[in-house]
Amino acid sequence: MRIRWFGQSAFLLVDNSTSVLVDPFGPGEQVRERGLKFDYPPIDGVEADLVLVTHEHFDHNAVEVVSGDPHVLRSTAGLLDSPLGEVVAVASEHDDAAGTKRGPNTVFVFSVGAIRVCHMGDFGQAALRPEQHEAIGEVDLLMLPVGGGPTIGGALAAEIASQIGARIVVPMHFRTDAVDFLEPPDDFLDNAPGRVERVEGSELELDDLPSDDGVVVALLEAPLV
Repeated sequence: MRIRWFGQSAFLLVDNSTSVLVDPFGPGEQVRERGLKFDYPPIDGVEADLVLVTHEHFDHNAVEVVSGDPHVLRSTAGLLDSPLGEVVAVASEHDDAAGTKRGPNTVFVFSVGAIRVCHMGDFGQAALRPEQHEAIGEVDLLMLPVGGGPTIGGALAAEIASQIGARIVVPMHFRTDAVDFLEPPDDFLDNAPGRVERVEGSELELDDLPSDDGVVVALLEAPLV
């Protein structure tokens, strides 16, 4: 499986002829009008069989940037059919006040080839509830926000990563040279539940899971204009 990070929480996962895009973002004018920085290169010319939207904020819900006619699941919950098979959509919140500050968020669990994936979107709760943990189940690859601000911060993200127990963890939604309103991933990396590997570039080829019993935290490089 090939994993491509576009920045923020946007990932394209491809296995043979099957592809899924999660949380595509649009232009960052809304952020820049507030004096903040959002300078990731635009997502352009990307096709996918399935597009997942964890919540309805501009930097996560720009399905119009995807070419073709993908199947779209957006900000929902339940056991859902898709071209990749069943998708588990777990209801969660974007904040630590039951969603009253920033609204709902969906944690998506799905399979790409033989790899079971969990993408946590803009998870912002003070803790992972037991029923959410049970619904997520066993996963191989976990993508979770670590940059604080509107989501969980690094230390809590490390705790949740340990709870879920994925073999590969990819941090996302943190400060880079393209965004200045989040915290860097340092706090998460200092508390990481496994061996940290810094990937050169914004793509990761994942042929197999780690051969030992350890956890690999893969830190991808943010794409820049």
